[in-house]
Amino acid sequence: MSSYVPAPWPSPSLPPSSSPSSGVDTPPTCEVPHFAPVRVRGGRYQLQRLVRHRRRAVAVGLTVTAAAALATGPRETEQAPGRPVADPVRERRAVQLVTAPVRIADGATVRLLRPGDRVDVIAAEQTATGGGARVVARGARVSKLPEALEAPEAAGGSGALVMLSVPRSTAARLAGASTTARLAVTLC
Repeated sequence: MSSYVPAPWPSPSLPPSSSPSSGVDTPPTCEVPHFAPVRVRGGRYQLQRLVRHRRRAVAVGLTVTAAAALATGPRETEQAPGRPVADPVRERRAVQLVTAPVRIADGATVRLLRPGDRVDVIAAEQTATGGGARVVARGARVSKLPEALEAPEAAGGSGALVMLSVPRSTAARLAGASTTARLAVTLC
């Protein structure tokens, strides 16, 4: 087996006749010229200045974040992913409630009620052909239960009085129905 030894490359700086006898060509040594160090102005002190002016840095950061959010956010015609478009909320007029006294035909039913309960008021009319019932008020709130008089005959008839909190239009229907029909309540 023979080992392969590559031939030495001739050095371009030395003529081929002056190659050393060791068989390796090396270039002559040379000096590196002296130069001043390179320094970047202000690089070291910018971080310290930024720390000293924190409010300014926070304001700049928020401005950049807001600009990026506006640039990448959904357009008016696009819908944000995962968020349904809500229907515009209809503006409701405030309903003015009034307290209407209502005489209920069955006094025992009234004793079951408490202030704050929600009731439906039903008008039962008795006619020659039969009876009919209709709902006069839905979801009326019981605001007060007046104390019953000691003698039932002193009240001028049977039944018990209930104070209901209802809109004005419903109070008018209740007053009209109480003159022609017997009123009853059901708990909601």
